[in-house]
Amino acid sequence: MSQDWTEKYRPDSLSKVIGNPKAVTELTDWAKSWNRGVPTKRAVILTGSPGIGKTSAAIALAKDMKWDVIEMNASDHRNGDAIKSIALKGAKLNTFMEDGKYVSTKEGGRKLIILDEADNLFGREDKGAVPAISELIKSTMQPVVLIVNDLYALTKKSNTVKTETIQITFMRPRVTEIVKALDRIAKAENITADPEALRKMAENSNGDMRAAVRNLESLALGRNAITNDDAGELSDRIVRKDIYDLMNAIFREKDPMKARRMQMDTDETPDHIMMWIDENMPFEFRDRGDLMRGYDRLARADVFMGRVGRRQYFRFWAYAGDMMSAGVNISRRSERPSYERFRFPMYLMKMSRSKETRKIKNNVCTKLAAVIHTSTARISNDVLPSLKIMLRNDPELARSLVILADLEAEEVAFLLDAKEDSKAVRDIMPADPKNIPEPETRSEAKPARKTAAAKKEPQPETAKKEDPKKEPQPGSQKSLFQF
Repeated sequence: MSQDWTEKYRPDSLSKVIGNPKAVTELTDWAKSWNRGVPTKRAVILTGSPGIGKTSAAIALAKDMKWDVIEMNASDHRNGDAIKSIALKGAKLNTFMEDGKYVSTKEGGRKLIILDEADNLFGREDKGAVPAISELIKSTMQPVVLIVNDLYALTKKSNTVKTETIQITFMRPRVTEIVKALDRIAKAENITADPEALRKMAENSNGDMRAAVRNLESLALGRNAITNDDAGELSDRIVRKDIYDLMNAIFREKDPMKARRMQMDTDETPDHIMMWIDENMPFEFRDRGDLMRGYDRLARADVFMGRVGRRQYFRFWAYAGDMMSAGVNISRRSERPSYERFRFPMYLMKMSRSKETRKIKNNVCTKLAAVIHTSTARISNDVLPSLKIMLRNDPELARSLVILADLEAEEVAFLLDAKEDSKAVRDIMPADPKNIPEPETRSEAKPARKTAAAKKEPQPETAKKEDPKKEPQPGSQKSLFQF
């Protein structure tokens, strides 16, 4: 059986790890500090998203330093006794051979202890693992690497993990870096790959190098060339398969536990899945009783989702998921299944289409908030509805507002509920944006009547300075737009 490409082309040196030069440098410096004795920080934590090269970097480090590797991952028993018998005992007694015999470091060399997925410690199987890891970090005589996807999930269980280790963050590699790596693998396998196909695979992986390599391997199976169309089919299959199969399991099959398991494995958030169910339930449940029971379960799921938002207690996601998957599934009691195509949620479509409008609205609210000296929320909720009516009925006010708030044509069109190239917008926007007049105040627009004496006697060129403490005279009140 041929070797999996993710293992076959795993980097054999830190210099071949892509996308994380800073993390590689920090990891190398920590490893070299062991040549001078036991360092102050005896363990490092490699944190970051799955599939971006954390485990590969740890194994490559061991090869660069000529260290042997002892690895414990989620498939092993990692309770307190297992960690003490394997990692902790060997770490305290200098080093150990492959047969389990403990010898000095000079005889056997150093061993790199790797605890993969150290943040996934749950249940009876991993009982006592966290105290054992804390003791390992404090007393180890061998280098230790902990690999986690969620650093907070581990540090909230142990303060030692936070204070006694070096935390190194791995970032997602860029698309161009993934493309270069995929191109090298394709050439090594004598596969001709379209550059655009490689780019599609890299973009579809979302920074997950492991997923990108597996995509390449699956497309290359039985082929000598990979085209752009091949990569497009793979992308569609990955995106569509999960959510559409989940909808089929919830609405058209009679296995609630299968629907529940699929909901847990689907790479979608609960609120996104809820939108899909809400959109398709009226078309799938034709019986009124089924529809009533289905929406009752979906409403209960929504209650749990609301509690997640209010309390920030994400365990309620599990309850919401059970209600929206298994709960909706068992709501059907009639034998009237639908064979229509599942519909994409209209809410998401509307949000996508209104994205530009919402962006313009935010810009308008921000500019008006600076002029009127209030919050953008107050502008959006209280000011905008009335202001739109005022601007449509008072072109002069609209022109003053354009000058004062520096509004663009698209923003004026939003306020007038008109097209950007309409006559109403053109009449309000200044013809020459570089030569914009200053807005007139009410006192300037409607000056007070001059007395007969004032008409006879010429006015001095320089006006007398007003006393700042003196109350403003009637008719000289500043307008709202001058503040």
